[in-house]
Amino acid sequence: MYPILSSKKLAPNIFEFVVKAPLVAKNAKAGQFVIVRTHEKGERIPLTIADFDPQKGTVTIVFQVVGKTTDELSTFKEGDSLRDFVGPLGTPSEIEFFGKVLVVGGGVGIAPIFPIAKALKEAGNEVIGIIGARSADLLFWEEKVKSVCDRLIICTDDGSKGLKGFVTQAMEEVFKENGDIKRCWAIGPLIMMKFATQVAKKYNIPIIVSLNPIMVDGTGMCGACRCTVGGKTVFACSHGPEFDGTLVDFDELIKRGERFKEEEKLAWERYKAMKEGKTNVQD
Repeated sequence: MYPILSSKKLAPNIFEFVVKAPLVAKNAKAGQFVIVRTHEKGERIPLTIADFDPQKGTVTIVFQVVGKTTDELSTFKEGDSLRDFVGPLGTPSEIEFFGKVLVVGGGVGIAPIFPIAKALKEAGNEVIGIIGARSADLLFWEEKVKSVCDRLIICTDDGSKGLKGFVTQAMEEVFKENGDIKRCWAIGPLIMMKFATQVAKKYNIPIIVSLNPIMVDGTGMCGACRCTVGGKTVFACSHGPEFDGTLVDFDELIKRGERFKEEEKLAWERYKAMKEGKTNVQD
């Protein structure tokens, strides 16, 4: 069992847990993830490691309520324990001295971009950061991300904070102003990463994206997280989760992500009905 040392609501339907997991914390690196299970019969879900402290033996995860398991997970409080917390999994981010780099986090992608920005800064890079959300109330970790960036740009779709517009618009401006950016990382919804890749490609900037498709075991055994990168089938869990964005077939990945929407919706409805004490749930 893995005790939750702190539980915090960061924004509507977005939560942060600090979990006691000494072995995971000791071996974790930026870009990796964990597989979490709430109880013995619970669904296995992948969550990117948002922060970690080897000395304290803690790992921070951030998640958004999007279905049955994340809804259930949001009810866990400080002092509760998770049944499984497996990791660190996946290939770590390629961290070295590049020079000037750009990191972009959209929505919940703000959380996993933090350890990458931190590691890049510690490697001596000049780090420019962009974080964005639909509105100001959905932004989080602004100061945390700012602390590891030389410059941080905030944008919201509705203009309620920072620049009005998408992170891709901010990327355009950064690339126009800085002709010496060596590499870019972008993490967020698939559609955001798709268009972020198009912008980076336009300016001939190498871009790395982090893929988080449906997973089961998280080690490459089941093949559930397969996706097409560079015309070849790869597993996001073991070959990734980070890939060259220009090689990713985003359209295929978006379609595959929709495959179990009806089943996910039904499972969530049944879970909510159970919470409300209803017994006559319709199939």
